[in-house]
Amino acid sequence: MEFYANNSIDDLRNALLDAPFDEYSSHCLYIRTKESGLQPLHLNDIQRLLDDTIERQKQETGRVRVIVLKGRQEGVSTYVEGRFIRHTTTKHGKRAFILTHEQDATENLFEMAERFYNHLPEMVKPVLGASNAKELSFYELDSGYRIGTAGNKAVGRSQTIQYFHGSEVAFWPNAEAHTKGVLQAVPDADDTEIILESTANGVNNYFHRFWKSAESGEIDFIAIFLPWFWMEEYKKRPPDDFEPSAEEWNLAQQYDLTPSQLYWRRKRIAEFNAAEGVESGLFAFKQEYPMNAAEAFQFSGGSTLITAEMCMRARQNKVEGWGHLYVGIDPSYGGDRFAVVWRQGPKITNYAVYTGAQVATFQQRLAICLHVLETIDPIANRVPDIVCIDYAAGKDLVDHLQDLNFGEKVRAVHFAEAPRNKLHKDKYGNRRNEIYGLLVEWLTNAYEPVQIPDTDEFQADLCATPYIFDIYERKALRKKEAIIKEYGFSPDLADATALTFSYLISETDFRPPKRIPSKWMSGAVVNGMASKFRQLPPIRKKQNIDNFETPAQKEARELQLKIDETKRKLEEIEKLRRDTVRLYHDD
Repeated sequence: MEFYANNSIDDLRNALLDAPFDEYSSHCLYIRTKESGLQPLHLNDIQRLLDDTIERQKQETGRVRVIVLKGRQEGVSTYVEGRFIRHTTTKHGKRAFILTHEQDATENLFEMAERFYNHLPEMVKPVLGASNAKELSFYELDSGYRIGTAGNKAVGRSQTIQYFHGSEVAFWPNAEAHTKGVLQAVPDADDTEIILESTANGVNNYFHRFWKSAESGEIDFIAIFLPWFWMEEYKKRPPDDFEPSAEEWNLAQQYDLTPSQLYWRRKRIAEFNAAEGVESGLFAFKQEYPMNAAEAFQFSGGSTLITAEMCMRARQNKVEGWGHLYVGIDPSYGGDRFAVVWRQGPKITNYAVYTGAQVATFQQRLAICLHVLETIDPIANRVPDIVCIDYAAGKDLVDHLQDLNFGEKVRAVHFAEAPRNKLHKDKYGNRRNEIYGLLVEWLTNAYEPVQIPDTDEFQADLCATPYIFDIYERKALRKKEAIIKEYGFSPDLADATALTFSYLISETDFRPPKRIPSKWMSGAVVNGMASKFRQLPPIRKKQNIDNFETPAQKEARELQLKIDETKRKLEEIEKLRRDTVRLYHDD
């Protein structure tokens, strides 16, 4: 401070321009605080760490390429806006562009940038040229600062940009298009910066894939995760009788948390528990304030029929399947994924996805279905008892499979028709919402845990289930076209999973299929594997009806075998206990 008091204006200006950013910000940039109004920008711990990481990369490579995964209200956008205002108001021929996810965020960030400019000291404040709702131009420097909203796929394409800030990238409606557009407007040259930041919004979307690529070193971006416990203000003095729970002790040891941080976390979870409409305070806390990157992605997402909490619980469960084996198939013609899901009772035993050239012809799609129908599932140890196919995209498949005398083993499901169960007609608007409703009930069954594959891909599809309320105040899934537009992909695995709830097998609606004519197998081509399809064990031949075991009878027999095995093990345990007691008394 003594230097600034005893030197000339020119010396002071030069010192500010050469100073580290935290020193520049505390003397030149002003923010509006909740408690004290307009105040100088003093970097918090997270902003200081982010600045150190960025400056180190710039010194090593000459440019900045970072992707930041953050929790709520950590000050990342404030830091980036201040950094870019400094660049564009002190350098010649430099342009910054900020892209946000929605109009409100665009207006808020531009208001912040205007505040930064308006309160700059005169010695470092350039003359303002053109100024409108989205742009600040400093004509003497031939530099400028512009902001836009990620609704227009072409936004920023025609510009040359030295500094780009992507804000809340996980929520961009056209993320892929922007990557090909505005990011390519930044030259691969020294003194250029690309800073992408966002809170998480579920798994397997553009931001999540970009983060994973940076994390693995596939691209020249540094992946920076900023957990909540690095924020100095996220602390609360605990009472004298505060005792951490077992979970809190584990977190304290794993992340080196203090009692003040643990108590702040406990109070925040209690607030979430008290909030109306929140399913779980702990889940909400993990979504808003993640401890690590995996937690940030896996516990985040919007308002959907199937939540991340449901999925994470089912991913962590380990259960045994039982009963009939149901298969759901959501077909495609090469655009979306051709998705297949196997479910046996409380367990998704397997899933498969085919794309592009794998499903380009009808013969390939038919071969996949025949393969599914014939192949013994290695976990359930049986062939499918019923295969349900979305009729809208799979009409040709259903017709041909039924022509092959599969009968009731292959079922067509019309999403738009009325619910099949008469009791559901007041609860669900159509068949699609009915089977998704049954899927939700299955995932949330309090009496029987269920298991789904422990993959981000599967969870992403299940959580891509946004809903609206229809005119009868019922939850209704949004149309598939709207889901694709919002999430950037089609939730084909979710559709295939829901299809496994289309029909409940009973003794009266099942007949054994006839053998497939061998001429159909000659056309089976999936990735050049026709020979493998011909080697598959044949579907069982038609049996004498007197000797035919219905699925219900087979299920009862298998259940009785399990009961007998359990009794045998209990008898062995009891014998071992008696022998142990006898040996003890003998001694």
